[in-house]
Amino acid sequence: MSHWRLLLTRPEEDCAALAQSLAGAGIASSSLPLLAIEPVALAQPEIERLSALAGYQARIVVSKPAARLLLAGLAQAGLQAPTAGWFSVGEATARVLQDAGLQVAFPSAGDDSEALLGLADLRQAIACSAPRVLIVRGVGGRELLAERLAEQGASVDYLQLYRRRLPDYPAGTLIRQVERERLNGLVVSSGQGLEHLLRMAAADWPRLARLPLFVPSPRVADQARAAGALQVVDCRGASAAALLAAVQRSAAPAS
Repeated sequence: MSHWRLLLTRPEEDCAALAQSLAGAGIASSSLPLLAIEPVALAQPEIERLSALAGYQARIVVSKPAARLLLAGLAQAGLQAPTAGWFSVGEATARVLQDAGLQVAFPSAGDDSEALLGLADLRQAIACSAPRVLIVRGVGGRELLAERLAEQGASVDYLQLYRRRLPDYPAGTLIRQVERERLNGLVVSSGQGLEHLLRMAAADWPRLARLPLFVPSPRVADQARAAGALQVVDCRGASAAALLAAVQRSAAPAS
């Protein structure tokens, strides 16, 4: 049995799935979702992009909520998605699209923007004159991905389907849960998840900053260190497998 007792902060549904995966490996966890997903009303440019998916050489879906809302939007509009030319940052997102019959390429090692940019299939897809790329995402995020693609000559559009917000919790909820359940590690799955953790911690952050903090990428690791986190573990991916591997190679703090 692992000595880790982790605080999970993903959206509620993802927390439940992640907790189950960790429990299967003997790792205890507690959930405090710090990201709530809210679908957004599509403006005319987004509606036009949804109707013109075939005009893009690469269509990149960055998260499971983006994949689910994309499929729902297509069904509601009575539109048929092109089968090929789909990419995702990680396997879990790819699985949502594959279950709908789409062909999706994703990096086998690392589920972050850097790993996706190194994917041979993506480089091949945009190796043409004036390639067009659509990034399906929430409001904001994955700016590095768009910047790097633009540097390679691609024209990048966004299809923004949801926004993330911090759920409403009473002041002090975070520190009380950590102390009550004697949690000894924190987990965030994105830069925005880290921002919400810091907002929830507020004046209690100096105490929480001493706990090991598991993050999904070098970029978020740098943000965490800049915020004062003392022990940052880069999982090199936001998947359950990436977190599990990082936890298993890290020693839990002494009680």
